[in-house]
Amino acid sequence: MDTAEFGFDSFETGLEDFEMKKVSKFSRTWNVGYGGSIMCIPAEKDGVIVFASADHHVYAVDWKTGKEIWRHKGSGTHIGSCPTIVKNKVIVGDFDYNVYALDFSSGKPVWRFRTGGKIASTPVESEGVVYIGSQDGFVYALHLETGNELWRFNTGDEIESTASVYLDKVFVGSFNGYIFCLDKKTGKEVWRFKTGGEILNNQPFPVDRGVIYLSSMDSCLYAVDAGNGKEIWRFRTGNYGNSGAAVLRKNKLYIACRDGILYALAKETGKEIWRFRTAGPMGWQRPVVTDKNIFFSSEDGNVYCLNPEGKEIWRFNARILYSTPLLHKGILYQGSGDCHLYAIDAKTGKEIWRFAASTLQPCEVPPAYESWKMVVSKRTHIEDAVTEEKYKSRKGETVSLSDYHIESEYSSESEYRQKSDYDVSFVIFNGASFEPFIASDYAKPLCDLGMPERRRTGRVEPHV
Repeated sequence: MDTAEFGFDSFETGLEDFEMKKVSKFSRTWNVGYGGSIMCIPAEKDGVIVFASADHHVYAVDWKTGKEIWRHKGSGTHIGSCPTIVKNKVIVGDFDYNVYALDFSSGKPVWRFRTGGKIASTPVESEGVVYIGSQDGFVYALHLETGNELWRFNTGDEIESTASVYLDKVFVGSFNGYIFCLDKKTGKEVWRFKTGGEILNNQPFPVDRGVIYLSSMDSCLYAVDAGNGKEIWRFRTGNYGNSGAAVLRKNKLYIACRDGILYALAKETGKEIWRFRTAGPMGWQRPVVTDKNIFFSSEDGNVYCLNPEGKEIWRFNARILYSTPLLHKGILYQGSGDCHLYAIDAKTGKEIWRFAASTLQPCEVPPAYESWKMVVSKRTHIEDAVTEEKYKSRKGETVSLSDYHIESEYSSESEYRQKSDYDVSFVIFNGASFEPFIASDYAKPLCDLGMPERRRTGRVEPHV
């Protein structure tokens, strides 16, 4: 990007001057408000699509027509987890602290189990046992038929991580940065692995041939030996952490990251193959990968279809997207923050039908990057404009750079305008200049934002 086009061609900035710093614990999920927004991944069984909404309802609709079959109203303010269908039951967690089992045919409650906190992780079932984590820090093993507790394990911090079951082990992450390997039958700890940030994922981490691939809010994707908890490799993504699970297919890992990029990596080495950039973060999203296509959504409002090489085939705008689509018989089912479930033709990207939640009031969602701020790590300058003696060091000054909060170690006293005085519309990030994501933009379709074409166009970027 040529800075001259912005009217300050003499403006020099070194990459080392800026650092994205995580300044608070991630809490975006727990602070989602009431509304009709659909933020969870749908589930399917026998041609019935089941999904949850922030209007504290679980819905069941016909896959072809979108006609409602039943709805269940919870007692909380938000159905927090994605529903899981097992046999004749729909298992789902609620912000009212309860795990519910609903009858698949009618939506009537069969049993409920109360935890000590909100539930945002997706229930996982194996051999008649349901594993689910809670904000209270415990992962619970419940009997599928009765809801009776079989065991619980205290991780020591909040859980938004969905459990992964592999052979005789259960893996679950915690906000304290650890992923725990537990004995499936007893809940006893086998080992733990420490990352540098909270672990949260609304779908299970993939486990293949004794290796678990997990992501963390420290912005890394890890390959860890599932037997002993030893790190095999790690891959660094952007600066805003990772809160979604990767997908493994044909020796490639695909992960949608909070920096707005979908990465394709080699499974064995973690080396980048290609990347595709969107105009918004991807927090709770997880790609759907087939032999011919990769489907995923972004908070820029678009559902994307790529080919295996990362080239865009089509996109569909559904305004506000937080979750992953479900693919069933050539149709993508995508929940939207605009309070609708969309059925989209997977070949053409055309809408087939849409279903409205009980209210068309979108829920309030905290900004994606509220836990981060940009720190100016050293003094920057305008070339030949300010002499060295005109600077006076004074720590603690706070300045503003676009939508980011910047804390500087230095301030300057000068008759000249400093960097913070200018209208800055770009950010130096990972060696490239680009316009920052604006949280308020995610609630609007891109066509309404007056965004330039280069902002609206996703692109594949081969690894160099």
